[in-house]
This record gives sequence, structure tokens and C-alpha cells, in this order.
Amino acid sequence: MPTLPLPRFLQLSLLSTTLGLLASCAGGAETFTQSGKASFYADKFNGRKTASGTTYRPNKRTAAHNTLPFGTVVRVTNPRNHRSVKVTVTDRGPHAKGRVIDLSKKAARKIGIVDAGVAPVELKVVHRKKG
Repeated sequence: MPTLPLPRFLQLSLLSTTLGLLASCAGGAETFTQSGKASFYADKFNGRKTASGTTYRPNKRTAAHNTLPFGTVVRVTNPRNHRSVKVTVTDRGPHAKGRVIDLSKKAARKIGIVDAGVAPVELKVVHRKKG
């Protein structure tokens, strides 16, 4: 019996997940890299508590990631202009499909994605917090 092909969105999701796993394993147990789309926090989140218990401030270089431990420092690079910024993971998210990281407004401005709103990025862990 012939198998039916997966819908395009599932193919892309599986490819993205597979590439992310390969990238994170390629450099050894301590290396983590990831590619995907980034967005930034809306102004309405200023002063609200993050999942780590800290207060979100748009003028700090922080980010939300779904799996990296709080306190992990990540270099986020915009491949379109090669600008990068180091951010500290203080929150969980992003909660929008297809995004890998939410940046503070300062971090988003530093790599030039504020006008676009959502842009491709590459992540690399610089310092991984244990735990």
C-alpha cells in the first residue's frame, strides 16, 4: 500500500526540528545552536514578571526561549545584516508558532529587527547555566 506524503507544513516542521537537533549535537554535548525566527516583546509587557521571576525591562538585553535554562547567555545573530547581540534567557516563549526566541526591545534594536517585527536569526549559546 503506498504511503501518502506529509502535508507541506509538517514536512517543514520536521525538517526544522531535525536540523535544530543536528546542529545542537554537531559541536558536542555543550554546544547548542538553533536557527529560526525571532520577534520582540510588545511594550505592554514592560514591568511584568517573567517566568524566572525577574521583571521585564525593554532596555535590558534579555530574551524568552522555550527550553534553555534561565540565566543562559545566547548570541543572537541576524543573518541579513550580520549584527549580533548577547542576551540572557529570563522567560519562556515565544508562544507564536514558528518562532525560536523573543527578544527585549533593546536587543531587537541592536540587531535591526524592530521595523520588521519578525526576522530570521541564528542562536548560539555562549554560556549555559546549569539546571
